[in-house]
Amino acid sequence: TVPASLLPDISGQWTLHVIPGPHAAPEYFTAAYMEQFFDQDWEVHFNSSRTGVRLIGPKPEWARASGGEAGMHPSNIHDNAYAFGTIDFTGDMPVILGPDGPSLGGFVCPATVISADLWKIGQLAAGDRVKFVAVTRESAIAELERTEAELTALEAPPGALAPAASRSPDIERFLLEQREICIRRSGDSWLLVEFGEMVLDIELRFLAHRLMLSLQEAALPGVLELTPGIRSLQIHFDPLQIADGDLINRLRSLIEGLAAYDEGTVPSRKIRLPLSWDDEQCKLAIEKYDQVVRKDAPWYPSNIEFIRRINGLDSIDDVKRILYEASYLVMGLGDVYLGAPVATPIDPRHRLVTTKYNPARTWTAENSVGIGGSYLCIYGMEGPGGYQFVGRTLQMWNRYRQTKEFEQPWLLRFFDQIQFYAVDGEELLRIREHFPLGSYPIEIEDTEFSLKEYKALLQANSDSIAAFKQQQQAAFDLELDNWKKTGQFSFEERAIEEEPEAAAIPDGVTVVESPVTGSVWKLVGSEGSDVSEGDTLMILESMKMEIKVQAPCNGRVQKTLKDAGSIVQAGAPLVFIEASQ
Repeated sequence: TVPASLLPDISGQWTLHVIPGPHAAPEYFTAAYMEQFFDQDWEVHFNSSRTGVRLIGPKPEWARASGGEAGMHPSNIHDNAYAFGTIDFTGDMPVILGPDGPSLGGFVCPATVISADLWKIGQLAAGDRVKFVAVTRESAIAELERTEAELTALEAPPGALAPAASRSPDIERFLLEQREICIRRSGDSWLLVEFGEMVLDIELRFLAHRLMLSLQEAALPGVLELTPGIRSLQIHFDPLQIADGDLINRLRSLIEGLAAYDEGTVPSRKIRLPLSWDDEQCKLAIEKYDQVVRKDAPWYPSNIEFIRRINGLDSIDDVKRILYEASYLVMGLGDVYLGAPVATPIDPRHRLVTTKYNPARTWTAENSVGIGGSYLCIYGMEGPGGYQFVGRTLQMWNRYRQTKEFEQPWLLRFFDQIQFYAVDGEELLRIREHFPLGSYPIEIEDTEFSLKEYKALLQANSDSIAAFKQQQQAAFDLELDNWKKTGQFSFEERAIEEEPEAAAIPDGVTVVESPVTGSVWKLVGSEGSDVSEGDTLMILESMKMEIKVQAPCNGRVQKTLKDAGSIVQAGAPLVFIEASQ
């Protein structure tokens, strides 16, 4: 039996201890906002799950105007790996990433929950209140040791979490051949190594790749996982096996050894994938977002038209032409989930730049294809997302079997080159049925990617590349200015309001109540219609799931009390049914 002294206090008020970083003030947020971030009691949003816990609170104050090549919104960064429990600002909405959260993404994270407090994330419920408290790295590790001892002995030794003196990240900086290297702490068990300036530069991805190979060869005790991003490498380590100071010293030594690197090649493959342009599943996700997340966002109703506008192109056909002409270099895997690639066109004249959704979607169909910043992502599974849709393709992950294409569960590798060809929606459905079974072959050609040849491409086409970027930047600036004038630059989530006092219930009427706190996604039954027990009356969205509200009896719908898009609390009346005699 677990002693009563070890049982946690489960209530609606939570304290989460965090370590500031990897990205906070003064680079990304204002110092004043970070004070507000820690002083605020945040409210847990109903659209929360194991992937992430969304929070309602004060709108961020950003320290920069935009994310540049990474996206229009200042929350946008070049995609990097995420730590468990990091607080991810998807636009203006913070999300605590859970155990099923994305491996990589392109949003800033100002603080990360300490390992000893990660269990609390699974206990958060809609409407709960959360306060973040910054603590020292040393006391966080001591708390982890204490927790391990508590589980072993079933006794509770005293804790000693110490408040942090600063609410800014602790960053190690040094130079490698005139390039700044930053080693950022992300919680107590992750380090994020960033190379060079905050720009899209494939040479920086090569440096991250070489550091990953060096660490794999070194086989340091306590290093658990290595995850490269666009211009970074995240190291997940066990702080009880290797001190972060010792790990940082070893990293510095390995990074300094990269200076002798020559411009070589890496193994690559050219892979042709089918793409259903502007697929119906993408349109459904856009409509759902407009209905339950953000009304009349700048990218509604057509993400592709938004991409055209923000890139200064003449027509949607120009967007389509560029996408099908491009060769996308896979820079990272697990961008969102399950082997999902983050890729960028090798030719800068094919780099369509967009911003990511603010806030992120709660639902994206599996294998939707989208563009965010200068990057393309193929979503590995159904889930949240923020890239602007262009279409849908075949599976990136094979859950059930090995085939010629799937030597391991994931399809793609680092530095693969993706090219798309057009199919219609019905053809794609047929392909998706056969491809996981090994009965739809795709073209895969072994090759190499040469950094030297890439640099030669840039030099030979420098004038036309500069002209394309100038056109993009003018359209980008015009769109950004329009957002600011029309109030679309920022987004502030509505707090969950108390339900008004219920009206009198007529005699002979059965009240159908909401089983959860959420929002009304779709009305199915209409007033005056006959229904049978078990018929669906409406569909709610909550915890990133669709929840059917069903008729408890036979009868006629007398009144529908909530419209599509309404936010409802658990127990709120939704429908009056006049029961059949």
